[in-house]
Amino acid sequence: MKRSKWSVMLALWICLGLMAGAAVSAFAQDKSFPTKPITYLTTFNPGGQSDREARRQQPLLEAILGQKVIVDYKVGGGGALGWSELVRSKPDGYLICGINIPHIIIQPLQQETGYKTEQIVPVSIFQRTPLALAVLKESPYKDLKEMLAAAKAKPGEISIGGSGTFSGHHIATLRLQKMTGAKFNYVPFTGAAPQITAFLGGHVNAIFGNSDDLVKHSDTIRVLGTADDQRFFGFPNAPTFKESGIDLVESIDRGVGLPPNTPEPIVKILEAAFLKIAKDPAIQEQMKKEGFVPLAMGHAESKAHIEKMTAIYKDIIKDIK
Repeated sequence: MKRSKWSVMLALWICLGLMAGAAVSAFAQDKSFPTKPITYLTTFNPGGQSDREARRQQPLLEAILGQKVIVDYKVGGGGALGWSELVRSKPDGYLICGINIPHIIIQPLQQETGYKTEQIVPVSIFQRTPLALAVLKESPYKDLKEMLAAAKAKPGEISIGGSGTFSGHHIATLRLQKMTGAKFNYVPFTGAAPQITAFLGGHVNAIFGNSDDLVKHSDTIRVLGTADDQRFFGFPNAPTFKESGIDLVESIDRGVGLPPNTPEPIVKILEAAFLKIAKDPAIQEQMKKEGFVPLAMGHAESKAHIEKMTAIYKDIIKDIK
């Protein structure tokens, strides 16, 4: 009996030792990540916010991770084409993808997209652009009141351009219609870059634009209303929608995500790299000068934020319907 007891204990210690060895081996493998180039997928056109931020991060990520980072594109469906590829990809950390909120939330709630919000593993959310409604300076609409009156008088004749369908720009337009009774013609583009080009060329009457784009073209545009709780620092003279009695707050949050089932150690390595960049005072200052609001959310905080916004948008979409 005594010998049997010691035999069992010995076997247990051997088993635990093997398990510990396996854990150390697995950790060592994860610690060696990355060992080859990483593809950083952007789901909107070159020149847009997602692309420009990926390009800003690219050399910094390469220095931190010690591997080449290749920025690539999968454009279509307001980002859905790229996000559906992301969730089907191998969860080894070698394909990362820019994510946009609320796009990744709204799209699966409205239609079949090839991905679910909860499938995307958020690494970090590092940037926000409040939205604002703008017209060109030569527009006949001098303020929001005039534009809304015209839209009510001639339903569907005033066009508002946005980036993608079932995106923050699209939802902002639908919400404005719902709240005011005005009717617009929403025109989707495949990204902010073509949206702005069309707007500046007079092909749409107005846009719900990202704050950085509007700051960049402040000399040629008129902001009728900002969809934020307070006036935006980039155009302090422009009123918020709330100041006009319209409770419309809408922004685009940008971050980066991974495929489902990506091992936690890999998530942590990439999280640390992105947060190091996001918390850099020089990077934050650059963002502010360009009209962005810098953020620095890690994996857990980003996941909680997406879950919170999902609950909010479920109610918003129900109300719009």
